[in-house]
Amino acid sequence: MKRWIIIALLSAICLWLLPYSVPLLLALATALLLEPPIRRLQDQYRLKRAHAVTAIFSLFLVILGFSLYFLVVILVQQVMALSQNLPYVLSEATKVFNRLIETWRSYSSSIPQEIIDSLERGVRTVQQMLLSFATNLTQSLVHYITAIPAFFIHFLVYLVALFLISLDLPRMKQSISRYLSERTRQRLGMVIAQLSKAGIGFIKAQFLLSLVTFFLALAGLLVLGIDYAALMALVIVIVDILPILGTGSVLVPWGIISMANGDNTLGVGLIVLFIVITVVRRIIEPKVFSTNLGISPLAALVSVYLGFQLLGFIGLFVGPVVVILVETLVKAGVIKWTIKL
Repeated sequence: MKRWIIIALLSAICLWLLPYSVPLLLALATALLLEPPIRRLQDQYRLKRAHAVTAIFSLFLVILGFSLYFLVVILVQQVMALSQNLPYVLSEATKVFNRLIETWRSYSSSIPQEIIDSLERGVRTVQQMLLSFATNLTQSLVHYITAIPAFFIHFLVYLVALFLISLDLPRMKQSISRYLSERTRQRLGMVIAQLSKAGIGFIKAQFLLSLVTFFLALAGLLVLGIDYAALMALVIVIVDILPILGTGSVLVPWGIISMANGDNTLGVGLIVLFIVITVVRRIIEPKVFSTNLGISPLAALVSVYLGFQLLGFIGLFVGPVVVILVETLVKAGVIKWTIKL
């Protein structure tokens, strides 16, 4: 009984500290990801642990630095281009709105007054929703801008923790194994191995799908002659990650507005681009998930959706992790299903 009380207290403390330990947990996950190449350097070139960790950590920093640099440069360039074209975009949107109003007035004489009042109330509701969305978007941008200094502090803690954890990872494993029996050690090793493999596979699967979506959207927007194609492709990828929304939430309304503005070529092209991205993703998704995640595409979809509904954005990752963890515990014999109907 005393042992279970101690375990319960430690679990409660870990859950309480979890929100404050995100950089450390990410550093631990990254250290586990970098461990195989570190061990390979040690075995093949007879390097000391510190030298192998320094080499792999430096390579990781170079790749991360170049990726962030090019991402920031592209985003800044695209945002500047968009800000320069924003007055033109707003004027075109105003023209479309005025044209729709004129069309509405030409047909409103033959429509009953009750229907007109109902439609006008609907238009006012949509206007209020758009105004509220713009206000919330502005507040969110201000919030994220003010959070940049804190992000850099967390990022610095993450990098320092990653280097230190990578150095002491074998010692940490030995320290933990001292408090575990042989049977528990084997089960825990199996759970950690399967969970790490599936977790890394999930991140890899999401990255590959997002990468395919980004390049398809970028190529399509460049063919259609969009000036800020990279920025819009990135927006499409971000929206596509969120459940329910998908690429159609950006491309379809954009295409409809373009056709209403008289640019049928752009409108049809955007809708065709949406269809192409959707078909390509639906073709490769089952293979990508089954190969990298180790669970069925249906289980992955349900876990992502329910995780987002219950926990928000973090649920996108927690949901599949829970499914993978349960399956791993079942395989390890920790959870046994004995119920039969």
